Amino acid sequence: MGGSMEGGSLFSRETQALFYNYKAAPVQRMLDFDYLCRREKPSIAAIVSPGSKPGGFRKAFFGNTEIAIPVYGSSAEAAAAHPKADVFVNYSSHRSAYQSTLDCLPVPSIRVLVIIAEGVPERDVKVLIAECKKSNKVMIGPATVGGIQAGGFKIGDTAGTVENIIRCKLHRPGSIGFVSKSGGLSNEMYNVLARTTDGLFEGVAVGGDAYPGTTLSDHVRRFQDIPEIKMIVVLGELGGSDEYGVSEMLKSGVLTKPIVAWISGSCATYFNSAEVQFGHAGARSGNLDESAASKLTALREAGAICPTSFEGFEPLIAETYMKLVESGELVPKPEIEPQMLPGDLHQAIKAGQVRKATNMVCTISDDRGEEPSYVGVPISEVIGQSYSVGDVISLLWFKRLLPPWATKFIELVLVTAADHGPCVSGAHNSIVAARAGKDLVSSLCSGLLTIGPRFGGAVDQAAINFRNACDSDTSAEAFVEGLKKKGLRVEGIGHRIKTAENRDMRVELLSGYAKENFPSTKYLSYAETVEGYTLQKANNLVLNIDGCIGALFVDMLSGCESFSDVEVGEILELGALNGIFVLSRSIGLIGHALDQKRMKQPLYRHPHEDVLYTQPERPYKKSKSDPDSKMDM
Repeated sequence: MGGSMEGGSLFSRETQALFYNYKAAPVQRMLDFDYLCRREKPSIAAIVSPGSKPGGFRKAFFGNTEIAIPVYGSSAEAAAAHPKADVFVNYSSHRSAYQSTLDCLPVPSIRVLVIIAEGVPERDVKVLIAECKKSNKVMIGPATVGGIQAGGFKIGDTAGTVENIIRCKLHRPGSIGFVSKSGGLSNEMYNVLARTTDGLFEGVAVGGDAYPGTTLSDHVRRFQDIPEIKMIVVLGELGGSDEYGVSEMLKSGVLTKPIVAWISGSCATYFNSAEVQFGHAGARSGNLDESAASKLTALREAGAICPTSFEGFEPLIAETYMKLVESGELVPKPEIEPQMLPGDLHQAIKAGQVRKATNMVCTISDDRGEEPSYVGVPISEVIGQSYSVGDVISLLWFKRLLPPWATKFIELVLVTAADHGPCVSGAHNSIVAARAGKDLVSSLCSGLLTIGPRFGGAVDQAAINFRNACDSDTSAEAFVEGLKKKGLRVEGIGHRIKTAENRDMRVELLSGYAKENFPSTKYLSYAETVEGYTLQKANNLVLNIDGCIGALFVDMLSGCESFSDVEVGEILELGALNGIFVLSRSIGLIGHALDQKRMKQPLYRHPHEDVLYTQPERPYKKSKSDPDSKMDM
């Protein structure tokens, strides 16, 4: 036995727990049970999440009230802040269950430790059992769903859903003590007890491992000392010898309450002497003394009430209960209506019980099914049919699959505009941020924030201007001079370095591809006509990469028959083309940031000699004669 079992019931309506290794579903189920039972306080005092910083919390519902459950980095911290919490519910994996439980054992306020995990090494469990004995603590599990005191406290997923809890009358205390090795069969037996008696008072699933922290005998002995329990039901199984402890207590007179018992695994006799492993680690056939038949015989001879088959278990429980009622030894507990839980919004929506306006609309992707999809195209098809990056962009940006010549153009733009050296403002900012020790995302954002009308952000406006002017048959001269009168720049025209004699190779390559593959390059031709006029003013007023991309995107969209003129205009107004530049240039900015970090470059400081300092002469000085005077000329 893993600790002291004296004092009767392990739990009450005031019991609170520390919950180790947060799991949303069992946490909420514990709180829902609390609310059904009309508890005043939630049964979970705190959550232990190793390494968490102070001040954290997890949200959950207590009825219709949203509460914040504090989170602590260790069991000791949680217990110090919540000294009334005396149950430790451990949802850690089998790999860390041993150490996390061992760490909690020295906490003086913890009386009961529950280990949910299956597969905890037997050696570790034996050590924990020994340490629990030394610390005078009770351990339930491993490989358990835990336990429940009807109307008072339940551990994690014990007893299942809210509907099952109400059906089993577990929201209020009955008169039966129940113990089993199996968590799944426990849930079924709670149903049986609700049908045949006034219901459960306390139930425990000790776990199916060969060495449980506490045994069937431990809990039966404890039930004997709980006045509210008038009758005990035991569901054992083949393997182990624990049930003999119950028969010995019956023989010695320690147990005086009626005990109805069944041992699962009677079919093992058909396996002769062969050892067969059943569902639980402790359920093995082969040893005659550990067989279901042998243990049932011992229990019957000691005075336990045992059926001849599992089918006879339920009627025998009902018969025993009725004898207690008829003799006056048991007064059935009154029925109490549970405090009904508010409906969960997500479940109500799913069941079609309520209407709720959505807060967001998405028309390009869906991640709710077995696999995500892009505009109705499942990701398996995207990968299986080798969709290109251009194809995916066309789906997510334009909500249709563009023809190959168009998606190839998109990819060419991404490649040609990816980087333009370290000196442009975006790359410069990313480099400076990276050298200042900023993370990759911050360095990228530092560069992207410089994109605007003077750097890279003129693609959309150039496209809009060229399209409007071309469609209205405006001459190049009228177009340029009209913008000049308005004080506006000719977006897409002009370069700091490139000239008529030294063309931008990127513009040449993109123009060449379009002229060979596009159905029409009407808008590019118009942009080149504008360039011809501006070059008369200065030889650096060439069509730049922004203007080339802008004009060609209008040609691309217009050449795709799936777009109407209205849709083309809308795409331009939405800023989609600037998005192409942002996406493309992000490749280069990330490259520059990684390059600086790889070289471990120090903090950048701009050289003094590259700054023109032009402070005005000092016009003010503080008056010495008048300390209250602000400034004298």
